Amino acid sequence: MAAPEEQLRRRKAAGTGQDPGSPPGPGHKPAGCKARLRAGTFWLTRIVLLRALAFIYFVAFLVAFHQNKQLIGDRGLLPCKLYLKSVQQHFQGQVGWDAVSYAPTILWLLDWSHMDSNLDALALLGLGISSFILVTGCANMILMAALWVLYMSLVNVGQIW
Repeated sequence: MAAPEEQLRRRKAAGTGQDPGSPPGPGHKPAGCKARLRAGTFWLTRIVLLRALAFIYFVAFLVAFHQNKQLIGDRGLLPCKLYLKSVQQHFQGQVGWDAVSYAPTILWLLDWSHMDSNLDALALLGLGISSFILVTGCANMILMAALWVLYMSLVNVGQIW
């Protein structure tokens, strides 16, 4: 039974011009192997990692969208407007580098009269970006940095419970 397999190996190797026991050369691509599946490429790891991170951000922004108004909204348990005003008063009424570095958030740049809508807008923007990454599986540094900034903007006004 070993004889037919030996002949088959020799015939396959004869077609490629290589010895039957030698590994394929550097320019040789196996017939069933696509270019993306070569050893040393990390495309699958990248897509899985990006989608997993996007899923975590999606869940975090979804929770923030549903709970922000009750926790840190205008009529919430610990309103972020009062927190930002107290930080501003601590630094002599100025929104300077010290205040921004103490509580880094995008909310310093927005109108504080409608804090609930600002919090919802941040959460919805984060939901949109994370769902785009989750569906497509592609992202760049700008999108990932935007997700991080949006999430940290919500977390930094959350205060300590």
